Order: sequence, then C-alpha cells, then structure tokens
Amino acid sequence: MVFDGLQPAQVTPELMPNLSRFAERGVFFANHHPVFPTVTRVNAATMVTGRYPGGHGLVANTMVARDFDPDRVIPAMEPVLAELAKATRRVLLAPTLADILSSHGREYTAIGVGTSGNAYVHNPRADTSGGATIHPEFTLPASLRDRLESRFGPWPEEAFPNTPRFDRALRILTEHILPERAPAVALIWSSEPDKSQHKAGVGSDLGNAALREADSRFGGLLDWLDSTGRSDGMDVMALSDHGYSTVSERIDVESKVRDAGFPDGPPGVSGSGGEVLVAANGGCVLFYVRKSDVDTTRRLAGWLMAQPWCGALLSSDALGPIDGALPASLIGTVGPRSPELTMSFRWDSRTNTAGYPGFAYSTSSEPGLGQHGAMTRHEMRNTMIAAGPSFKRGVRLESPSGNVDVAPTVLRILGLSGAQGMDGRVLEEALVDGPEGVDWTTETHNADRRLGSGVYRQ
Repeated sequence: MVFDGLQPAQVTPELMPNLSRFAERGVFFANHHPVFPTVTRVNAATMVTGRYPGGHGLVANTMVARDFDPDRVIPAMEPVLAELAKATRRVLLAPTLADILSSHGREYTAIGVGTSGNAYVHNPRADTSGGATIHPEFTLPASLRDRLESRFGPWPEEAFPNTPRFDRALRILTEHILPERAPAVALIWSSEPDKSQHKAGVGSDLGNAALREADSRFGGLLDWLDSTGRSDGMDVMALSDHGYSTVSERIDVESKVRDAGFPDGPPGVSGSGGEVLVAANGGCVLFYVRKSDVDTTRRLAGWLMAQPWCGALLSSDALGPIDGALPASLIGTVGPRSPELTMSFRWDSRTNTAGYPGFAYSTSSEPGLGQHGAMTRHEMRNTMIAAGPSFKRGVRLESPSGNVDVAPTVLRILGLSGAQGMDGRVLEEALVDGPEGVDWTTETHNADRRLGSGVYRQ
C-alpha cells in the first residue's frame, strides 16, 4: 500500500496509530529515499522496474519523449501515455514487475485513486502481460472497466480528503482482487496525504485529517487480512513515493527563460537547433535543447546558475563537462529520454507553521502550500515499512534503501528470477534470513562556477 507523499515524521501514534503499530512489528526503513525528480509517476515507474528514471524512461511528470514527439512537452497522463504506447510500443523502457511475473505465470494487479498516469505505469502492457490496472478513469485491460462498474457501481467523485474513492478501491481489493484474482503481488495506492497537502499545506488540518483517514483504512485492511486468515502467509509493504516541502515562492521559469532570449521555436516544427523546451515539475525543471546544441546548453546553464532560485543543476553526460554542473549519471537520469539540463529549485530547512521543515521554490503552487519534485533533504526522504513472514520483527534499519530496491526485493521474496539489470538491490538485511546489516558509504560531489555576480556552488 502506498500513501502518496507520506513523510516518515508523520508516522506517529497521534496521526497514524495503525501504521505506527505495524512498524513496531516489522521493519522500519529509517534511511529510505525516492528517486529524483521527487514526483509520483517517476517513482511509481521506479517501484515496478527497479530502475532509475534514465533506465525506465519516465523521467518526469511532464517531459519530452523524443522517440514520440521531439517538439512537445507532454504530461505523463493516461491518454497521452496510451498515445505513446501506440506510437512507440513502449511506455517504459524496462520490464515491469507485471512483465516479469507474467513470464513466471504469475500476476500483478494494481488499483489506485491517484492520477491516471501513476496508475498507467504500473502495468502498461496488461493486455499482453496479464494482470490488471484499475483506476476511476480507465482500466487495463479496457474490458475490465464495464465488469467492475456493473458489480461495484460508478466511482464516487473526488473529494478532500479523497477517502470515498479510496474506500471503493479497498472494496474492489478485498472483494475482487485478493480473493478472486489472487495475484502474486497486489498494490493499492492512496492519493493521500498528497492530494490534501497540495491543497492546504503540510501539517494543515486538512492534511492531518487525510492522514488519519488513510491510516484508519490501512488498519481496516490489516484487520481484514487477519480475519480471513491471510496474514500468516502474506507480506505487507507500506511505503510512499516521495517526501514533501512547503512552497516559498512561485517561479514562472518558462517566461523567464523566454525573456532571457532562449526561444522555443514554432509549435509543431523542429527548429534549426538550440531552441529550448521547458518541462516544469513543481520543485524541479527539465530543459530540453533541440538537437542537443552544446553552446546553447552551456549558455543556459550559466544563466540558470545566476538566478537566485536555482539549486542543484545536472547536465547530460553526453554533452561533456559543464562548469558548475554535475553529471546527470550521478542521479540515474541518463537515458534515451533524458533532458540536457535538470534543475532542482533552491531550498532550505526552515519550518512551516505546523512545524514541518523544508521550503523550496515551485513552478506550480502558491507560497505556504505543499509541494514536491525538488532535491531537498525533506523531499528526498520517504517512508517504507514492511512486515510479514519474510521480514524481521521490530527492526529499525539505518542502511540506505530506496524505491529502486522495491522490485528486486519483491522478486527475492517470491523466489523468482528477473532482477538482472535492475539498478536496485535486494534489501537482504531486512529479511529473516538476511545479515544483521550491510556496509555502506556516503560520497559528496561538488561543483562551482565563477559568475559576474559571484560564485555558484553546489
């Protein structure tokens, strides 16, 4: 079960008593991380592929897929992703858990009430790989939608918190997916607390209500597993896709880029090279330079570094070194759909009115509201807790883990092959037959560039 946008600091007996008790009986991954950009669809794709964004190809919530349309920034939402699938025959560039399980004669079924794009990437090839994806707006395979609506009725309207829709998802999970389909892996995705934190802020009354309601439903699910005798043979993983911060100021990056003299070219027509496409993603921005023009990219990088809202800046390894930028390979975003430059907004660790640390600039929200997408310490830390027959009991792990480790760990628990080529690792130290700990180190990477107004340093 995924709690969208849940921070580890929110897992408390006051806000989430059921999840807190669940953590006590299992493994709490205290050093867990999303991939960057810290947006939902990117991390959903990472969870099911075990790959960093460059490897699975869904590099942001809004992006350019040059194998699809090199002149357009597209939203990674279901209608467009379906177009991408039809045109290129591959939404993701790596096999998913659904694909791998299918090769072993097993099934992956996902149900979620977040965005259509998030749901779509869990099993884009359900028509051929089997299993299913279920969402209020569509299903994969498409034929499943009418059967479910005939049985369970139409989906409730979206709400804040989005509990009515999640209640419907839980009903489908417990009455259809688990007892009737009996998949090897089932996923249920709650859009909370993300939906309410975007609307009212981290730690707001609405956000806290969303946490309590999501936790109540999680407790109900655990009770159902117990009452139906499924608990003893089932592992449960509760996790989130990313952390959160608070918006300090909204920045219209695209307008500023155009005002600085970087054109985007005529719509629908490939330019001569050097035009810049801007893909805004909340706390980060991706910059695609037509024909990967090196001179334009270098000028753009220098201009960005001089802006007071520019934080970490990474450049495509294919361009060669750019003064002040770090190589994108450090964060796993190098691949066929990678941008020339990726920028996280500048951030700090001030606390908001509810006491939650982390402020950052944003492309899409207003000051004081919740956001994610950036490389802040607070967004780059998310939640994972696991319990069941495969996991140790009452353990808090400080070794680094991440959403990229979910797929290989699931395959290890199931005793199935298919993790070869994944970027993630099996979290052996969490398993009952695993070691007490693992060796790990931290590396620090620095870059700087002297500008007319001073020095940019990251």
